[in-house]
Amino acid sequence: WDWIMSIDPHWFSTLFGWFVFAGMWVSAITVIMMITVFLKKLGHLPMVNENHYHDYGRMMLAFSNLWMYLWFAQFMLIWYANIPEEVTYYWIRFEEYKWLFLSTIALNWMNPILFLMSRDSKRSAGMLVFSGILMLVGHAINVYMMVMPGSVGSHWHIGFLEIGTFLGFGGLFLFVVLRSLSKRPLVQKNHPMMGESEHHTIH
Repeated sequence: WDWIMSIDPHWFSTLFGWFVFAGMWVSAITVIMMITVFLKKLGHLPMVNENHYHDYGRMMLAFSNLWMYLWFAQFMLIWYANIPEEVTYYWIRFEEYKWLFLSTIALNWMNPILFLMSRDSKRSAGMLVFSGILMLVGHAINVYMMVMPGSVGSHWHIGFLEIGTFLGFGGLFLFVVLRSLSKRPLVQKNHPMMGESEHHTIH
């Protein structure tokens, strides 16, 4: 986060580190959920049930709200203070990247609010994956929004290179993770909480 903030050398925010952390954390939870669903579909995690999905959904919803809280807290204080050195950070993002700027709110906050609020949706693997894909795209756009305005200004575009880079790193990540998982047992034996985890229920 410090490196990302250094791209805009005349701007700083004491909330920025927590904001970046929240985005990384909710993205990590989403990816773990997707890998769990994938392994469950392949029959490798038979003990995983709807109650585990429910917990994933609750964490995704909770941390997306934390992300939005930090986003709004940072934006509101800068907008209200109206200090020129601080306002420039949001001015270029709203003027030159408006649809991307607003899409981060829609994908990273409104999406889980709409799709993961109900109990049934949080217990549906399909709904979790659908909402999770939108969230990962939203957080990729959020990282793009943190980097590009301070580096290229208004001369930006999203084309084959940007989409290809995103898919390339995603594919490399999945290759490394799934290859590593294939060499290790997926269920830890003799763990004292294993029985409670297997019979996990939510009433």
